[in-house]
Amino acid sequence: MMFPVRAALVAFCLTPGLALAQSGHGDHSGHGMAADPDLAASTQAYIAVNDAMHRDMAITFTGDADVDFLLGMIPHHEGAVAMARVVLEHGADAETRKLAEEIIAAQEVEIAWMKARLAALRQ
Repeated sequence: MMFPVRAALVAFCLTPGLALAQSGHGDHSGHGMAADPDLAASTQAYIAVNDAMHRDMAITFTGDADVDFLLGMIPHHEGAVAMARVVLEHGADAETRKLAEEIIAAQEVEIAWMKARLAALRQ
């Protein structure tokens, strides 16, 4: 079971702006800007992931709470997978890398389920 992973994700998701605030990008002013060569490659990757995730989460609402939830959560989970891949590429801590691998596995299953459910709801 991956309850610790889910608990960590919930805690992260319920802490608005924590990661962005810590990175100095809490005001989103850097979105869409060219990469800063003075930033670490991992930081540049995280900024790109956050930019894409936030852009893709800016959905056109349908008025259907279930559909809107899935439309927003799919890119949110895809962003989590992308962030986990950044840590696998750049991170060194074995425990953090293990968590990233668990997040990828869990979120990919959930993404597939949400896409299938969204398709079923739109029929």
